[in-house]
Formats: sequence, structure tokens, C-alpha cells
Amino acid sequence: MTEARVPHPWIALLHERLDALERALLQGDAPAAELASGAVQAALQQAPRTLELKDGHTRDLHAAAQRFTQLRAATLRAAALNERALGSLLPDHLQKPTYQGLGKPGARRYAGA
Repeated sequence: MTEARVPHPWIALLHERLDALERALLQGDAPAAELASGAVQAALQQAPRTLELKDGHTRDLHAAAQRFTQLRAATLRAAALNERALGSLLPDHLQKPTYQGLGKPGARRYAGA
């Protein structure tokens, strides 16, 4: 018989947070995705030291990292699509580059620090 391996508590927590982020992204719920993303970041900041994850958790950690990468890419794609849609619907709403116009005559210039 093979013994079921119990994932490290932190990896289990990370998977729970990633599940919530995935649900929010699939539902198109931007506020929930933002909250879930913050929860994932908080979980990542609580990561245990590498030595604590040595006991056969490598496969679990790799799976969580792969999921995080995929969800991050999906989040970036969704943000780009939203920005593109916003730009086509409200072209004046798009942010202009920070330093645009600084070289024009009469434009304010930064004084020394």
C-alpha cells in the first residue's frame, strides 16, 4: 500500500488561495480577483524556509509554483484586455506617459532635488 502524502500546511494554504484566485478570474469578478491576489501575495510572504520543505514536498511546491505562474499570466492577459477595452471605449481616459510634455516650451521642469 502507498501512504497518502500530506502536503505541507503552507503549500495547502497556497493552493487554497490559488483556488480562490482562479475562481475569481473564471467568474470575471475583478474585486474578488484583487482580494484573492492579495491573499496569494500574503501567503507567499509567509513562505517557510526551504529546509522546512525538504521532506518530499518538492513535487507539491513545483505544482503550486506552476499554477501560480499560469494564474499570473492569466491575470496579466485579463488586465491587458481590460486596458484595451477601456482605451477603445474611453480613449481620453488612457493615462498619458508621465513625462509627456515636459520638453515643450513653458512646461514645468523638475527643480533640483
